Amino acid sequence: MKKSAAVLLGCVLVAGCGSGSTTEPGGKVVVNVNGQPPQTQAFDRKVFDEDVAEFEKQNPDIDLVPHEGFMDPKTFSAKLAGGQLEDVFYVYFTDPAALIARKQAADLTGYVKDVPHYGDLKQELKDVFTADGKVYGLPTANYTMGLLYSRANFTKAGLDPNSPPKTWDEVRAAAKKLKDAGVTGFAEYSKSNQGGWHFTTWMKSVGGDIARKDGDTYKADFNNDKGREVLRRLKEMRWDDNSMGEKQLLEIGDVQNMMGAGQLGMYLAAPDNVAAIVNQFKGKYEDYGLAAIPEQKGTLLGGEGYMINPKASPEKIKAGLKWIQWKYLNPDRLEQNLQRYKDRGQPVGLPIPPIADIWTGEPRKKQEELKGKYATMPVQNFQAYVDGSEKTKGTLEPPQAQQVYAILDAVVQATLTNKDADHAVLLKDAETKVNAVLAQVK
Repeated sequence: MKKSAAVLLGCVLVAGCGSGSTTEPGGKVVVNVNGQPPQTQAFDRKVFDEDVAEFEKQNPDIDLVPHEGFMDPKTFSAKLAGGQLEDVFYVYFTDPAALIARKQAADLTGYVKDVPHYGDLKQELKDVFTADGKVYGLPTANYTMGLLYSRANFTKAGLDPNSPPKTWDEVRAAAKKLKDAGVTGFAEYSKSNQGGWHFTTWMKSVGGDIARKDGDTYKADFNNDKGREVLRRLKEMRWDDNSMGEKQLLEIGDVQNMMGAGQLGMYLAAPDNVAAIVNQFKGKYEDYGLAAIPEQKGTLLGGEGYMINPKASPEKIKAGLKWIQWKYLNPDRLEQNLQRYKDRGQPVGLPIPPIADIWTGEPRKKQEELKGKYATMPVQNFQAYVDGSEKTKGTLEPPQAQQVYAILDAVVQATLTNKDADHAVLLKDAETKVNAVLAQVK
């Protein structure tokens, strides 16, 4: 993939990345895109660069200029104001609402009707990029939280690994059997903002939430029966049953290590945790299972997508949308991608890219068939999660999520380290602090 020196120099020195002229001298539409993986991620970088070259070959009127990196909220506004923001830029699901409110993303409403398969995307994912009936971006991947468990330890404890727990009562019962079999039954995070993150997941699973919209502002929404239920269940497993073990103040690396070492039965996780355990802690795909979130009254939804610079010309918008759809939202390329992953020794079978869980209808059916055809792991181990995700409504993180999570960390820590912790006091104190944070949301 060759770029003219004039194009690259123009992006860096003259016009910025997203506000330069629409075309270069040859008549091509020049589109700056980010999301290019760093050199240290050799496989992902190679795939990205190959895709850029193939896309340009199929679309000789478009010249893509890739940039490493993703969305950084701390520098985004300055890049946009300074003309350094790419034409097509990556966002997490927590970003679009604020960008739309500040008019920092292009209105794509008149363009998405021409995007192939847009109607087959899950509506709740499209809603992340929609406000007042207008569309401002496209979702390209998502995750929801589920229950990750050790099939090997389930068998050891006399539990059926093909029938994972469906309710929190069943989780508690399984955790006790796992403890009796000599492993930690259930583990939970409680520091580095991860305790608050998982408390949010628990709340959604029982039909609650962390914050609610109250007019033009947000209010804390966990100092209630749902919040007390979550803490009660944690207390029962930690103190009444001792199925969570003595060691607490855990975070994600600790828990993944426990699972990889065969010392843990269950914890809440997204599908990418399975790959992390296998790659970093020498686990085996066949030893793990992934089920839907217990209760299935709700779950935490996260993901990513792309938006377009509000200063982009119509030509750049059309070209940018063509790239996003072709690379990330293209059922017609799915088999080619799966073959490429399998041929190069990459895992295939988990509900993570290149098998993003974003489709409905025929694309979803086609994806599931191809996943089974090219799988390098027992996909049935994760089918309960896939089936559950279709039935469970996912909702986004609260506003000012990391600040909120830091406050809620203390609630989870106290519950897991102090047998006599007063849950009512913990929730009331956290409610006051979280309301102060939510009052800053504009």
